[in-house]
Amino acid sequence: MQSRGSTRDGTGVHDSIVNQLLTKIDGVESLNNVLLIGMTNRKDLLDEALMRPGRLEVQVEISLPDENGRLQILQIHTNKMKENSFLSPDVNLQELAARSKNYSGAELEGVVKSAVSYALNRQLSMDDLTKPVDEESIKVTMEDFLHALNEVRPAFGASTDDLERCRLNGIVDCGKDHQHIYRRTMLLAEQVKVSRGSPIITCLLEGPSGSGKTAMAATVGIQSDFPYVKIISAETMIGLSESSKCAQIVKVFEDAYKSPLSIIVLDGIERLLEYVAIGPRFSNLISQTLMVLLKRLPPKDKKMLVIGTTSEVDFLESVGLCDTFSVTYHVPTLKKEDAKKVLQQLNVFSSNDIDSAADVLEGMPIKKLYMVVEMAAQGEHGGTAEAIYSGKEKINIDHFFECLKDIVRY
Repeated sequence: MQSRGSTRDGTGVHDSIVNQLLTKIDGVESLNNVLLIGMTNRKDLLDEALMRPGRLEVQVEISLPDENGRLQILQIHTNKMKENSFLSPDVNLQELAARSKNYSGAELEGVVKSAVSYALNRQLSMDDLTKPVDEESIKVTMEDFLHALNEVRPAFGASTDDLERCRLNGIVDCGKDHQHIYRRTMLLAEQVKVSRGSPIITCLLEGPSGSGKTAMAATVGIQSDFPYVKIISAETMIGLSESSKCAQIVKVFEDAYKSPLSIIVLDGIERLLEYVAIGPRFSNLISQTLMVLLKRLPPKDKKMLVIGTTSEVDFLESVGLCDTFSVTYHVPTLKKEDAKKVLQQLNVFSSNDIDSAADVLEGMPIKKLYMVVEMAAQGEHGGTAEAIYSGKEKINIDHFFECLKDIVRY
């Protein structure tokens, strides 16, 4: 009988391997005193035939270690260092275990190795690389471990770098409306931690483009100190097919289910759905995927906050996505008093010009305000931005008005 593995396509090879495994597991004659253990990182990709009774019927999930487990792992990997007096007395393994949320055992081992490399680098002389290392003076300090934690990032950790890129201008006081929305969203994060009846809470931030929705969501993700924070945006899915985008979105949610607390930011949902106003056109496959994921409860003892942002709330309402969010907040453009607060914090105008500048900025999104201020800071002939941002000079109000005329109408 010809094996299906003789075909050259991937499906045939896969079926051949599965058939061989099933043949070995079932067999013609039974073997006693044999324990078969299989391991995988992707249980969802295994053939169902392998999981039936009599085969790999007992399935045990080994989740990420908790703080006590991380402490024991660190103790194991630093035990010989401690015995040989290579571990500095200031190393606090309990603190390291608390800081290393969502680290796997292998990643913790990598942290220890990285800390050792930092300690060894201090003993190397760049002037003479052939100079022998004094092993007696090697000490791995707490600072080495902290550097190692910044270098070795967990696969299921918070995407801090991606979140920081979403708020390049930082967060400033934009008035009571923005502050209210930010406080309410932070309270939702706290609610997720303590809630017993709501393992998943979803929040939609809607408003005009550039009003600060993404920056606010990113700040909540950073300030919440959740062990797992990921942002899903269209820019990370350029060129992918609909099915590939869905698979990537599902994977982020599946990874989040492995963490006790997680935040997922769906940035620009209309772009994720490939929405085009002319038509209108959008991806129903991605839309249905998001609807299912936003309503699906996480596994037991897992809690999640999902924050979505959109500039097309009417479109989301029409396809039924708005109903899947627990709460919706409108992030407005700046009022005159809000714009004045922002300009005062930027400190780039003289006190006599701030009111005049704030008058013309009413109704402008915060992102566009930053843009026109940066344009005006360059001066009419350029070269003055450094002096302005250092406080040595102030923006010329007439030049500011000229720059305001140049930007796209808001």
